[in-house]
Amino acid sequence: MNAPDTCTADQARARLHDLTVIDVRTPGEYATGHLPGALNVPLDQLGRALPAIEEAAGRGGILLVCASGARSAKACRTLAEHGVAAATLAGGTSAWADRGHELHRPEAASRATWSMERQVRFTAGTVVLAGLGLGLLHPAWQLVSAGIAGGLVFSALTNTCGMAALLGRLPHNRPRTADLDATLAALRGR
Repeated sequence: MNAPDTCTADQARARLHDLTVIDVRTPGEYATGHLPGALNVPLDQLGRALPAIEEAAGRGGILLVCASGARSAKACRTLAEHGVAAATLAGGTSAWADRGHELHRPEAASRATWSMERQVRFTAGTVVLAGLGLGLLHPAWQLVSAGIAGGLVFSALTNTCGMAALLGRLPHNRPRTADLDATLAALRGR
């Protein structure tokens, strides 16, 4: 399958007024800062949002965004399978911020939420330390640490992350139904 079209942060900024920007990160990550005007449709909700995205694509370009570009590239491929052309922001919101472009933060964001990458690093590190600590009681517990290490290697080789998929299901990373419905209505109205 072909790689999705990409835009640099500067290219995206120049065309921002012409694009429908969809941020595919979790709601918690989106609340930490997103491109101006971006709508939050988490990657795992893309199927539900497909009709509204198809409608928006008929009116103009679609730019998909995540933290680094990996999830948005996956979302581009998913949309392409349904005949919807979209581009991804190369380097994601990290590249956007690195270029000095403004990130918007919702007023209602009352608590800081960690990025998915940070959540994965924390969880993997905690489980590895627990496995090593429990390994002092019985060597079999060290297999927990080995399992996490193997999972991280697999994640790097396949550019997927099962731990991120699991963490994405936690309540603070899930969109409230009302929020997603409002986002879909806004997407249809563009």
